[in-house]
Parts: sequence; structure tokens; C-alpha cells
Amino acid sequence: MDDLRTLGLRPGDDVLVHSSLRGLGHVDGGASTVVDALLDAVGPDGTVLFPTITATAEHGPAHPPRVALAETPGWTGAIPEAARVRPDAVRSVHPTHSVVALGTRARELTDGHASSVTPCDASSPYGRLADRGGRVLLLGGVTHASSTSLHGVEERARVPHHLQEAPTDGIVVLPDGTEVVVRGYLHLWGWDRDFERVAGPLRAAGVQHDGRVGDGTAVLVEARGYVDVLVPLLHADPTYLLAEHERARA
Repeated sequence: MDDLRTLGLRPGDDVLVHSSLRGLGHVDGGASTVVDALLDAVGPDGTVLFPTITATAEHGPAHPPRVALAETPGWTGAIPEAARVRPDAVRSVHPTHSVVALGTRARELTDGHASSVTPCDASSPYGRLADRGGRVLLLGGVTHASSTSLHGVEERARVPHHLQEAPTDGIVVLPDGTEVVVRGYLHLWGWDRDFERVAGPLRAAGVQHDGRVGDGTAVLVEARGYVDVLVPLLHADPTYLLAEHERARA
């Protein structure tokens, strides 16, 4: 897709993609074609990552999650699923917030997720992408409301409403059948966010670029920009990313 180049995606980029296939309009070949286009855009020296999230509001110490990396799809849509089932895909070892990656740094960016204390911390693929100069692409009309990297920002800022009080022992089944226990603090559901309010500060800082891909809108964000722009805002106001009606109870 030439539109990806116009938006600013470049050869050698590492990019985490949140996507809506429907939002792109008709695509010959469907989700697999979109994956191919993204790989073409970053070229042989780049990496494309997709969230393959399996988290639910019920997950916690009383109901620990269990995910089989080779079998369990995420609920993040057709495009991540098309990437997940490719034979060269690498999926991070995490029971709720796994990421699948294709490309030259797929292993480097996904390794170590099982050691993350929280799902999107600095050692997770979301955190590594930010710290290594990667980018986040919101594709097909998707907005910041779907950007898991913003939970990573909340974790770095240690906002008080984001995580469960007790750790959970989740189970991840590796492709060879080995079961791995991943112990960490899962997300606390039930707080409405207003993630879209970050667009203004990100644009003002020059780290967000808006355009169109296919029939849908698209946003390209410097992943480190999320951290540099928003962590100070959250330190000043831990409720900054909450919806207006939620701030009083935070």
C-alpha cells in the first residue's frame, strides 16, 4: 500500500499495528494481504508486531488465565490472527497480553515477556518497542482507544487504578506443549478511559502523524513519544487518562 509510505512508514521500521480490516474498505486477499503490505513497507530489515490479547475482566488470582500460543487466538481482529498463524510468526510468552511478530527483530522484541511484572512494562514487547525507537500504527479507523501501549504508559507512571492488588499465576502453553507459569499483576478492569485525549499533546510534540490508508484513517505514533509526552502528564495527574466521569472516584 503506497498510503503506508505516505503516512511515514519506512524500511527498517519496527511497528506495532492495531487494526480494523473492515475500516480499510475492500482489500483483495483480505487480512493476509494487509500483513504482506505492512511487511513490504518495513522491508527485510524491519519488524511488524500485532497484539494478540486474550485478557478478560474475569482473569485474576481466583480465575487465572491459560493460553496456548499455537492455538489460542487473540480477540484483536482478523489482521493479527492472519499474522499469528504464519509459520514464521513469533508470539511472546504472556497469558493475557501476548504479541505476535514477523521480521528481523521478531525474536528480540518478543523475548522476555514472561518475566514482565505487569503486562505492558518496559521488558514487554510494548516497552521494548518504545525504548528501541519503534512506532505504533493505528490502521483502518482505529483510534488511541485501542492502543495497548497506553497501558504501558500507565504502568511506567504507576497510576493507582490500573493493576490488581495481588499477583496471578497465569499458564502459557508453548508450541511444544511445555507449560510455563507466568506470575504477574494483571490489569484491573472497570475503569473507563479517554485515551483519545492524548492526540492533541502527541501532535503538538510532533510524534503523531495522521493520514489515510485505503478507505480508512490511520495514525502513526513514535512509541517513545507516548512515554516522553504522557508519563510526565500522568505524574502530574494520575487520572489524566481516565474518562471525565471516573476521575472523582480514582
